[in-house]
Amino acid sequence: MNFNFLIDFLTSSLIAASIAWVCILISRARKSSKLPPGPYGLPVIGNILHLGPKPHRSLAELSQKYGPVMSLKLGSITTVVITSAETAKLVLQKHDSSFSNRTLPSASKALRHHEFSVAWLPVGSQWRKLRKICREQMFSAPRLDASEGLRREKLQKLQDFVAERSDRGAAVNVGDAAFTTALNLMSASLFSVEFARFDSESSQEMKEVVWGVMKAVGSPNLADYFPLLKPADPQGIFKAAEYNYGKLFAKLDEIIDEKLKSEGEKRDLVEALLEINRRDETQLSRDDIRHLLLDLFVAGTDTTSGTVEWAMTELIRNPQKMAKLRSEIRSFMSKNGKQQVEESDISSLPYLQAVVKENFRLHPAAPFLVPHKANCDVEINDYIVPENAQILINVWASGRDSNIWKNPNEFLPERFLNENDNIDFKGRDFELIPFGAGRRICPGLPLADRMVHQMLVTFVGNYEWKLENMKPEEIDMNENFGITLQKAVPLKAIPTKL
Repeated sequence: MNFNFLIDFLTSSLIAASIAWVCILISRARKSSKLPPGPYGLPVIGNILHLGPKPHRSLAELSQKYGPVMSLKLGSITTVVITSAETAKLVLQKHDSSFSNRTLPSASKALRHHEFSVAWLPVGSQWRKLRKICREQMFSAPRLDASEGLRREKLQKLQDFVAERSDRGAAVNVGDAAFTTALNLMSASLFSVEFARFDSESSQEMKEVVWGVMKAVGSPNLADYFPLLKPADPQGIFKAAEYNYGKLFAKLDEIIDEKLKSEGEKRDLVEALLEINRRDETQLSRDDIRHLLLDLFVAGTDTTSGTVEWAMTELIRNPQKMAKLRSEIRSFMSKNGKQQVEESDISSLPYLQAVVKENFRLHPAAPFLVPHKANCDVEINDYIVPENAQILINVWASGRDSNIWKNPNEFLPERFLNENDNIDFKGRDFELIPFGAGRRICPGLPLADRMVHQMLVTFVGNYEWKLENMKPEEIDMNENFGITLQKAVPLKAIPTKL
């Protein structure tokens, strides 16, 4: 054996390996030096303490110092927070394909939900198939037009409930009433059944379960920041997610089993999905159906009812705005000889549309949308967003950006009748994207659009509202934070017929 050759070979290999390692270190150093700016973090925990109980607010404050692209280290997770409309457009439009996947919180993995969920699946053939099913079977314009009578029926029950409370001079829990309406609308659309009555234990129980899911998925979780803690689940978040997912799946399995026994006609979404399953189980499995129904059910009830409660809160705090909206609704009905406002009439009610836009600006249902994930290194505003970074789009903060909105903390629907009248919330105008934008935009937007407008018409059109033992300016505006924002103190008000 030629030992000199061996020594030369080993020496050359060592030198090559050393050079490669130095290059890697230099590359990492360059990448680290090009990270977006952010607050100094503590050893090990990084910036976790900067989050606080209301991360959408605390991160909005930090962005005023560090800019619209800001990085934080949350334990082992590099997180980039996007705060302005301009940078959101770069992430969700220009580099949409690079940021199209999701960071998976531990709670999303309860009962393997992330393996089937249209909300959490990576972009790919399975995700595209489920999105197509949502669009064709539920959220297309023809489907929604065909099911308007169903929504009218649920809105009439809301009207009857408010009228009964008005006759007794009793207060309405607005959020609960909106939730029951959304709950029954979704259950009727999906399953052809009605889940709950107004002011019932079943409605309250379902609201707690749905909020439990939203809170578990959205709350800061030490098990996400430190993977070694996942088996311990120190905050009990994964356990809570399993419990709430389990309760919903038990209900969904019961409904699916009944549908399979009855073999009914294709009247609702479950039956349409089961028909696909019968034709080709590889195309759509039972697990696919269960998890898709859970996604639609949870998102369709919590976000719609929360949005309506916030809108009613702002209107009651601003009586002149409430009166202006009521006048528009009643004048339209009188002028056109109508007993009710139909969904096709919404485009003829500009102030109603302005109220909804203004509410979405101030109170987006999901303040960070659903977290995105960088598929590769991407340059944004001369900074490097590194591969696998978690991306939070703080639409709560951009909705209150004084560079875009005059008097950003005030409820002023009129702003959408004047200089901002062309801005919409359907993913094209990045100043206002409560449903997101790009390929991961919320598929249920068309239904939510119709329901929020129509519920407000029902609450406002025929009633004045007064608070019990409280002035409008004294309403508690605090929030409970999850993946969505709920009012910490429910809105209760007494309706008075006009």
